Amino acid sequence: MLLNRKGTKTYHLKRDADGIVEQKSTEVNQRNFLGNNQLYQDEIASSESEQRECQLSVFEKKFLLCSERGDVPAVRALLDKHKNNARFNINCRDAIGRTALVVAIENENMELIELLLTNGIEAEDALLHAISEEYVEAVEVLLQHEEKIYSPGKPYSWEAVENEMATFTKDITPLILAAHRDNYEIIKLLLDRGASLPVPHDVRCGCDECVVATKDDCLRHSRSRINAYRALSSPSLICLSSTDPIQTAFNLSSELARLSNAENEFKSDYTELRLKCEQYATALLDHTRTSYELEVMLNYDPKGPLYQKGERMKLERLKLAIICKQKTFVAHPNVQQLLASVWYEGSPGFRRKGMIGQLIDISKMAMMFPIYSMAYMMAPNSSLGHTMKKPFTKFIAHSSAYCFFLLLLIMASQRVETLVMEWIGTDYLLQKVRSDHEHERGKPPGIVESTIVLFVIGFVWSEIKQLWDAGLENYLCDMWNVVDFFTNMLYLTCIGLRLSSWIVVQRELNRGLNAYTPREEWDPYDPMLISEGIFGAANIFSFLKMVHIFSVNPHLGPLQISLGRMVFDIIKFFFIYSLVLFAFGCGMNQLLWYYADIDKELCYSGPNGSMNPNYEQSCIIWRRFANLFETSQSLFWASFGLVELENFELTGIKSYTRFWSLLMFGSYSVINIVVLLNLLIAMMSNSYQIISERSDIEWKFARSKLWMSYFEDGSTVPPPFNIFPTPKLFRRTLTCNKKSSLSLKVKEELERNAKYRSVMKCLIRRYVTTQQRKAEETGITEDDVNEVKQVVTSFRSELFDILRTNGMKGVVSASEVLSRKERLRERRLLKDFNIDLVETIVEAFMKDTERKNKFSLIRRLTTGKRENAKKNWNAIVGAARARQNPIGKTTSHSGSLKELREKVLQEQELAPVRGAKRFVQAAKRIVKDQAYKNRCETTNSIASIEEEIPGTFSTGTTPRNSVPQDVQDEYGRRNLVGDFNQLQSYTSENTIINVESNDNQLKMKGNKLLKNSDEAKRSSKVQGLIHTFDPNRFEDETPKDSPRRHSAPAADGTDGRNLSHYLSQRRNARHFTTLDESVGWL
Repeated sequence: MLLNRKGTKTYHLKRDADGIVEQKSTEVNQRNFLGNNQLYQDEIASSESEQRECQLSVFEKKFLLCSERGDVPAVRALLDKHKNNARFNINCRDAIGRTALVVAIENENMELIELLLTNGIEAEDALLHAISEEYVEAVEVLLQHEEKIYSPGKPYSWEAVENEMATFTKDITPLILAAHRDNYEIIKLLLDRGASLPVPHDVRCGCDECVVATKDDCLRHSRSRINAYRALSSPSLICLSSTDPIQTAFNLSSELARLSNAENEFKSDYTELRLKCEQYATALLDHTRTSYELEVMLNYDPKGPLYQKGERMKLERLKLAIICKQKTFVAHPNVQQLLASVWYEGSPGFRRKGMIGQLIDISKMAMMFPIYSMAYMMAPNSSLGHTMKKPFTKFIAHSSAYCFFLLLLIMASQRVETLVMEWIGTDYLLQKVRSDHEHERGKPPGIVESTIVLFVIGFVWSEIKQLWDAGLENYLCDMWNVVDFFTNMLYLTCIGLRLSSWIVVQRELNRGLNAYTPREEWDPYDPMLISEGIFGAANIFSFLKMVHIFSVNPHLGPLQISLGRMVFDIIKFFFIYSLVLFAFGCGMNQLLWYYADIDKELCYSGPNGSMNPNYEQSCIIWRRFANLFETSQSLFWASFGLVELENFELTGIKSYTRFWSLLMFGSYSVINIVVLLNLLIAMMSNSYQIISERSDIEWKFARSKLWMSYFEDGSTVPPPFNIFPTPKLFRRTLTCNKKSSLSLKVKEELERNAKYRSVMKCLIRRYVTTQQRKAEETGITEDDVNEVKQVVTSFRSELFDILRTNGMKGVVSASEVLSRKERLRERRLLKDFNIDLVETIVEAFMKDTERKNKFSLIRRLTTGKRENAKKNWNAIVGAARARQNPIGKTTSHSGSLKELREKVLQEQELAPVRGAKRFVQAAKRIVKDQAYKNRCETTNSIASIEEEIPGTFSTGTTPRNSVPQDVQDEYGRRNLVGDFNQLQSYTSENTIINVESNDNQLKMKGNKLLKNSDEAKRSSKVQGLIHTFDPNRFEDETPKDSPRRHSAPAADGTDGRNLSHYLSQRRNARHFTTLDESVGWL
């Protein structure tokens, strides 16, 4: 729509179905429509100019429609005929931005693709569309075409597409898109041609490129990283480009897990990609067929020795999977079967025994753990020594030793030594018991405590060796190692305090002081008392360590996993709980500290500051709110109902203060007790529900971690036997290991890599074959049906083209069976559907409301008065109803989809009729023009007019300057004189043109030549019916102030009004016959 401002009128130039300019004049209110904002006017003009440019000509519509239907002969004919036509653009786009080449790619029409490329259509992003559609043949052709047209130093075709028209973003390359589609064949094609995919920069990268990209468009930078990692995580790309797919998948999974925490906004995307990598690695396990393939895959170590069948398995790949937390990979049945076979090695038949038989075997091995340990220390190569190396035997020995350590802790806490001496009851032992009780402070450790010290030293040495072998990072990854470290530190601290207490007592005895005083007279922070508290805390952690051992059991293992998940929920809840506790503690301590000090003074008002028995209640309640720590502690215990309201009855407290303190306490009880505690219960229930859905995988992963810890060569004997030197240690210290030669290492490495790659090659081949079969086994889809229809349509078009070439006539039926998608696309194409911004009623209403609110606010601020709340709602509703228009009105007449399709798909033999139609319509526009009326007075009289359409012309030619200026501007390249001459040739061939008027739109149809006398008589009768032509028949369409309002006299001297009266009578007929061969023009 072209806007030309002229006074208060706006002229709209609209193109109809045949490309003719239709000029209308409408009244427009400049104040409401354009306003005073010149910028708004420019935006409207530019948007309407773009809309005009986006409109398709009839040739472009037919071109796109034939491309959609796969009519190759019709497309070839259009390209040959309109190749140099300025109104025909081979790169035109439909309503959804598709070119003919993209349409051919979507329909998988290879012949049409080659035809379009031969005729010079721009490829643009067609290669990416072909990859997206997974059309391999088109990808090959477009790659060859791109290679021909590419010039070094210039962007590729898909890179040169503007952002507004591009379907894909700039960071999407053919290889990235092929990896997104996970198409093995296209990826192979691109990799063979040398395509590469660079690894994206780290999320914390500070290079110039990343800094500039983040500064310019941080969203695009993040999305490009996601697209790159989505391509890298493609299973097909990993299979084709990685020599070690298992390690590549593990590393990508770990990197994506780290990125999900670094870029929390895209956590769901990175989590999805991480699961994809994990599933790919797990899928490779499904294709292992023998234990040998599984052993080679799981024991491969790029830097270790070559694995030979029958040797001790190191399972390096499985260790890497545990470090990278590949839970589904570790919990795979094939892996678990291999782990179980290694775990129960040396205990044949154990798994087939019943529960009682298994308990008996375990009890035997548990009681013999000292014998196994000493046999391994003295003779590691003996039968008992080899038995001790077995993972299951090692686990039973270590667990038995730890249970014995827990037994010692129980004996120490229950003072078993004292109870035994009292139970024996001899005078010496009873005297010793009384002496130990008197000299309890700084007492040296007994037999039980000394054994505990040996165990603690053994535990510490075992943790040091584990930290040395695994490294700090891997050591801290296991939370049970952190628990062991904390527990050992508590025991070492306890031992240090006991030693410090003994030193202090010996120092006091050397000074002649009485060091052995009763316990109730000790200093509150005596080292002996502190060591006892720390020893009790260490005992708690030691007993809780049994939960880790229970993870082997299939019944207790899932429960242990659930408890571990709930611990994190409790920690998260504790932060909110502590915040609320601290907030209320500060407020209540501010109110009650003064009255708590009064009760404290009353409590210690006895002689020499002792407690006064008369104020026993004050001695109880003053501690509740003495300071911030005591107040917070009181509120904590109030969560469990251990604080009564009597504690607020402080001495001297006022009623108002008491009321506010009770109100604070009630609010705290509601928030922390009612709300937060129930929130904790809900969180723990949710965690248990989540873990129960994956309980089997989580438990098998935790059990595998425990099993793998016993597969190592070190730490064979349990504490405290590991602290004693063995002959094996002396032999390793005195002898030197012989280093293998370099050639032997190279040979082993080549053999190791060859064996591993041969196994992985078989697995990848099976995986790819299975994926291809799954893709081929999919059911019939809509694309398959459309492909068949395309083949049928193309065959029919070629058949009609052959018949037409050989002189035969055929009729193409327009009533074809189309799918819903095809009908939708044709309707949008034929009706000029465009995606443009339309200002909605809501936006206009919001603007009016905003303007009204601003002026109302200014008036209230200036006058200080509020608007009257009473409103005339009837008037408001009536005004709104007057502006309502539920369906609007049509801006131009549009026929049905069937009529439009028939019009576009009509045969080439009707081209002369369409030419005559264009000429007649152009002539009628010229007649309306004032310049033409001035020339009409000097022309020859009009010969005759047909019966139902007044208006007859004589043959001739029209000067070029008689054409209106607006028509010349719109169709300056058209040769009107040629159209007039063409009309003469049509009329000389006795062609009759019927012009039907339907709602002010003329439709022209060609009829056959007159062959009988009746029609000849009719044509001769038409010549003498009307001898008058009145330009005022267009009077209704002409503005009142236009010069066209003044009519020109008729050729016969009449004023022409009788003709207008005749037309008004015949208005309902809606059928006119025009133009005989004797009709002349000027």
